Amino acid sequence: MTKESIVKPVKDTKKRDLVLGLLFDAIGFISYAIPFLGELTDLVWAPISGLIILKMYKGTVGTVGGITVFIEELIPGLDFIPTFTLTWIYTYWIKKK
Repeated sequence: MTKESIVKPVKDTKKRDLVLGLLFDAIGFISYAIPFLGELTDLVWAPISGLIILKMYKGTVGTVGGITVFIEELIPGLDFIPTFTLTWIYTYWIKKK
């Protein structure tokens, strides 16, 4: 067996991360639809979204993204920021250059 036959190809997660990022940003936006109750859902969504982005993007990008989305979800009125999508753009467009 050669080394090439043993090493498995790395999956392309670019499209998957974009679709998931758009979905998770949409979940974060939903709280705008429910006045007052929406801010309570943000208390639950903030740590969950922070952990999700931390798992999606490894290293410094995941850490900074997780902290950013956590703070963004906790502060009222900032739910419109698409943190997952911005992290995807940084990872796959800006960082690659």
